[in-house]
This record gives sequence, C-alpha cells and structure tokens, in this order.
Amino acid sequence: MVIRALFLSCLMLSSLWSGAVSAQSRDAERMPVSLIVRGDYVLTMEDGQPVLTDAAVAVVGDRILRVGPWEDINARFQAERVLPGAGRIVMPGLINGHTHTSMTLFRGMVDDLDLMTWLNQYVFPMEGRFVTPEFVRIGTELACWEMIQGGTTTFVDMYFYPDTIARVVDRCGLRAIVAAPHIDFPSPGFKGWADSFAAAIEFVTAWQGKHPRITPAFAPHAPYTVVPEHIEATARMAAKLGAPVSMHIAEAPAETEFVFEKYETSPVKHVAATGLFEQRLIGAHMIQLDEEDIALVAERRVGAVHNPTSNMKLGAGVAPVADMIAAGVNVGLGTDGAASNNDLDMWEEIRLAALVHKLKAADPTAIPAPVALDMATRMGAAAIGLGDQVGQLSAGLQADLIQVDYTHLRHGPLYDVMSHLVYVLDSQDVQTTIVAGQVLMLDREVLTLDENKLRKDVTRIRDEISAVLGRSE
Repeated sequence: MVIRALFLSCLMLSSLWSGAVSAQSRDAERMPVSLIVRGDYVLTMEDGQPVLTDAAVAVVGDRILRVGPWEDINARFQAERVLPGAGRIVMPGLINGHTHTSMTLFRGMVDDLDLMTWLNQYVFPMEGRFVTPEFVRIGTELACWEMIQGGTTTFVDMYFYPDTIARVVDRCGLRAIVAAPHIDFPSPGFKGWADSFAAAIEFVTAWQGKHPRITPAFAPHAPYTVVPEHIEATARMAAKLGAPVSMHIAEAPAETEFVFEKYETSPVKHVAATGLFEQRLIGAHMIQLDEEDIALVAERRVGAVHNPTSNMKLGAGVAPVADMIAAGVNVGLGTDGAASNNDLDMWEEIRLAALVHKLKAADPTAIPAPVALDMATRMGAAAIGLGDQVGQLSAGLQADLIQVDYTHLRHGPLYDVMSHLVYVLDSQDVQTTIVAGQVLMLDREVLTLDENKLRKDVTRIRDEISAVLGRSE
C-alpha cells in the first residue's frame, strides 16, 4: 500500500510538473502585447465585417495588432493587462468632428435664440469679457472630462488660445485636431485679422509634427466674419504648411442671405472660389446646400460635419446628409459647442442623425442605424482627414476604442448590436475609454483629470458669469 501511495504521489507530481512546463511553454510561445480588450461583441466598423462575438482586440503600444475571436487572441498573445469583456460591446471610439470645447463654461447661459442674435448679443460680448487662457484651460478640461466619459476619443476643436487647448489635450490623453481661429474683428487676445492670423500661423508651426495625438489646424471662422481675401490667405498658408482647415460653412439662413447679397453666390461656391476647397478642409454644418453645392463638395473631397442638436436648437435647418453621402461626401458628426447644444454627448448626435432625416424625408429608411454609427466612427474619421489612423478597429490603426455596457435591465432584450448602439445605449453606458493604447477611463472613473479640482474651478467661473448676468445660484 505504501509503495502504491508513493507511486501515485509521484505520478501526480509528474503530471503537475508536466502541466506547469506545458503552460510555461505555451506562454513562451505567445507574443507579448501591452493590452487585450475583450467583449461579448466587437464591432470593428470595417466595410463588410460582421459583428464579432466573444472577441478581443490586442494592442501593442499605441496601435492595434490584431482583432479576432477571444480563443484565437488568447492563443497567440500574452498581455500585460487584460480588460474583461463580460457584458461589454467593444467598438471604435467616437469622433466629434466639430466643437468649441471651452464653451462648456457658457453651457445654458442663454437659450432659444436664432444664431445671429445668440452670437452677436450674447456669445461674442461674453467671450470678450471672460475668455482668457485660464478660462480656456478650465473649459477644455471640463469638455475633455465629459467626452472621455461619453466615449469620444477624437475631436476637432475651434477656439481661442489653441496652445492652451493643446496642452490640456496632451494631459488628458484624448486625440484632437486643434484649429486656431482667425477673424476680421476684435476677439479674445486679438485686435483683428492681422494679429489673429499671425498667431494661427505661429501655433500651427509650433505644434506641427510635434505630438502624436495633436494636429494643429487653421480656422477662418466663417464667410460672414472673414472677407474672401483673408480666406485666400488662409488657403495659401495651409497649402504651404500642409495643414488642415476647419471652417463654419452654410450654417444658417442668415449666412446664406448675407453671402448672396454681398457676393451673389452661395456660401459653398463663395468659399470654393477662394481656393480653400483645394486644401484639407473640414466644413462644419453645411446646411444650406443645393445640388451644385453638393457636387462641388464631393468633387473637391471636402469633409462635412453634421451637428444635428445644435442646428435644431438654433433653428438653423437640416443638412442634406443623405444627398451628400449619396454623392460620395464623407459626412461626420459633431456636437458644436456646449453653449448651443448644451452638451458634448455624441450618442445624442448619432441618434438624432438617424431620426431627424427620417422625419425630414418622411422616409423611415433614411440614414439607417449602421450609417449613423458610421458617421461617428469610420466615415467621421475620413471626414476630418484621419481615416488612415482612427475610426475602425483594424490592425495597424491607432488603439482608440471603448467598452460599452449593455446589461442593464433597461437595455434588454438585445437582438441587433448596431440597432442597440444607435437607438438604446447612451453616454452613461460607456465603461472604458482608451486612446493610443492608454486607458483614460475605467469603470466610469476618468483617470487623467482631477474631478474635484475641476468642479471647484467650474463653480468659480459660473459664479463670475452669473454675477454679470444678474443671476443667483
């Protein structure tokens, strides 16, 4: 009996040792990666790629190495960190193609006005009074916190003191095209066109190629605030430096009327005549477009950014999104600034993009859910000129991705992942936000910004603005 017991013990030890050696051998054979992100569902947004089930994304440094079934990923790679995927949908991070981040501090300051009244009687005067580098820092931090919480990983900004904005983006971990505004009349920090344009050139030159997540750009404000000679100057400088340009175009009926009365053409044709359409142009809003305008935008490969919430709130109209897409225009989505939205929730923009065009066309097939989601990811990335970097979960692209929870009782039942993402889930369901392989939010806790300090800073600015408005808390 003793001999038999010893034999069985040796056999068991041998088996354990063999198993340990085998496990070590398997680990040694697996390629080391920095991060693996799992999901019950993985939505790559690649053309023709179905939703993957029980899948994962392997990340090395700031790039995606491989996307596939969990069994395959686990067999091939050994990660320093694995994010569990039970109850999660993994998808590309959202792309906010047009915003003014610091205007979060003007959120709810004044509402229910048309664009020109809102701008000329409230926004421009309050900007002149309050906008400083500190204001911009706090407002941008608030915007970045909100976007990280909502799963936005890339945004296109247009606001004053862009160097301050870029430094906040560097710290918070998001990806951004930061566009320096230049305008013909006095604005925060500037007397007019000459000094604001000179500062924009200085900003673009200083930041170009210096940061992997920050792209500097030019931002001539709009056709009604910048004369054509100055838009031409922007086009020449953008061509010289190889920099993108962001501009409000055909945003409201008042702009269309102004341009026609002054130049006897449409905003689109007017801007195109300056040479700006030959550059890497991101056209924000693009609402009042006729067939000739759409054809011109498509021919020149201008990216368009649809801002449904802001456009609806300001009564600016509904952009001809379906017609633009049919013509071959890449159309993205944006929130605009929080002063005219009043949030930076891209899930609202996705849902509204899918709904408002059905209402306008009286056609329930207009802008179906997959197209609306595409506008916030793959097509949105193409619209802002970053389609070769973000917008899809594909090997070689930047590791910008999110995990979205779908397990709350209010979510059930789930039949179609894309439908759920567009019509059911929202910003509160985002659990994890990752940019360039770095986890910026985990279990809804933002890791790169001090929420308590930010709350105090925002409250202080609110009190200062409220005092001028004559409002108490």
